Amino acid sequence: MSVIIFNKNKEEKVEAPIISDVAVEKNSMETIAEPKQPLPPVSPEELPERMRRAMAQAGWTELMPVQSRTIPYIMAGRDLMIQSRTGSGKTGAFLLPILERIDHEQPVCQALILVPTRELAKQVAVEAEILGRETGIRSVAVYGGVGYKQQIEAFQAGAHLVVGTPGRILDHLLKGALSLDNLRILVFDEADRMLSMGFYPDMKRLQRYLSHDINGYMFSATLPPYVIRLAEEFLHKAGFLSLSRDRVHVSDSDHIFYLVPAMNKDRCLVKIIEMENPLSAIIFCNTKSTVHYVSVVLRRFGYDVDELTSDLTQNAREKVLGRVRRGELRFLVATDVAARGIDIPNLSHVVIYETPKDPENYIHRAGRTGRAGAAGVVISLVADMEEIDLRHIARRYGITLEERSIPNNEDVEAVVAERVTAMLEARLRSRDQIEMERIKRFIPLGHSLADSEDELTVIAMLLEEFYHQTLNTALPRPSAAEETVQPSKTLSSGSRRRPPRRREGRR
Repeated sequence: MSVIIFNKNKEEKVEAPIISDVAVEKNSMETIAEPKQPLPPVSPEELPERMRRAMAQAGWTELMPVQSRTIPYIMAGRDLMIQSRTGSGKTGAFLLPILERIDHEQPVCQALILVPTRELAKQVAVEAEILGRETGIRSVAVYGGVGYKQQIEAFQAGAHLVVGTPGRILDHLLKGALSLDNLRILVFDEADRMLSMGFYPDMKRLQRYLSHDINGYMFSATLPPYVIRLAEEFLHKAGFLSLSRDRVHVSDSDHIFYLVPAMNKDRCLVKIIEMENPLSAIIFCNTKSTVHYVSVVLRRFGYDVDELTSDLTQNAREKVLGRVRRGELRFLVATDVAARGIDIPNLSHVVIYETPKDPENYIHRAGRTGRAGAAGVVISLVADMEEIDLRHIARRYGITLEERSIPNNEDVEAVVAERVTAMLEARLRSRDQIEMERIKRFIPLGHSLADSEDELTVIAMLLEEFYHQTLNTALPRPSAAEETVQPSKTLSSGSRRRPPRRREGRR
């Protein structure tokens, strides 16, 4: 099976293999990519008695496709990457077999599920409680922004299954409150979102506490190169399983569009940027005046942005593009002058702020991401008649479009709050004893500011400044973060024997 990509030197179609170690099954409903030596799907009747009781407890009568396909691999102890969209039933796909593999008579952490947000941690933990209600298996949700006491008490009570964000899990490991010595299974749920939340450095530090004797599973809605590299660092000879109605999202780009009000397009762009949190992006507009307007709006919202139009000299263009290539500039707003003959290998997103009048320009714009067979994301903001133009382009070039709803203010506030909490807690972990003494001098002031509604604005201002100063540079990713984060031996390298334990001291 192959996917059409664009050669970076010529706008010609070439074929690249999607993945070399998968078997592909195709029928009228779905395309399924599986590892070599695939295992057959399982039906409820073939499950062990305890798993059937858990299904009945949750009110399930059938298994969803991702569940019937994934469960055999987890039960067999084969590491696996699973591409699965939100709402496809992936939580049950890993919880059911995990609960079967846990020994409830051992009151220690045997399974760890890493998730990007506190809401997902709570959601997965609740589902684990329902499925494991009759088994005596205890689970706990662990995340930042709340106190440690209840989480530590759950560990002391013998939680078998821990669901949490990487930062807070690392906190407990550093404090000695949580041990992973008896861990059997590690799951990365929504791995792409974990990286967009900035958790990669914490995940690498957490890796030092992992044995080589565990099974690893990674679930992700998309599989861009940095997610695949993450899997290679944490999993051992992992197979690949994908269930997709029309294509396997490995080497090609996702094409997403949002229907937005024409008069509120700029604010919608800000919300999408906050939710997506791109590593880097080019935002395409049709005119120079719109490029300047969008640039001004994004700067006012605190983003590091530059412009690229035909007004710039060739020397000035090269300087701007050089900043993007070096990771010094996350957002470039441009006309179609940036759509041809420009190669930015690590560009993660293209945002089409205005649908081009010439359909070919959509292809040239979209071709700036997903270079040389890598994955990318193309996002279109569509207002009024632009939807008709976009759908015409999609039909002409055989592009599959995914429509999404504009995030509301509450969605954005929740994501930003979690991201800030993760970044602040990570920074706190880097402080030594003297620095902690200095910080404690300001705790009374923090209490006094928090007690006044008016003074809360001061705290909000400081948080906003910290947030944008921290995110003005490109986000850490597996290929680049290793330069600053010293990796431990990975689960995929060489022997599976337990490495010497490296603990970090209390802080």
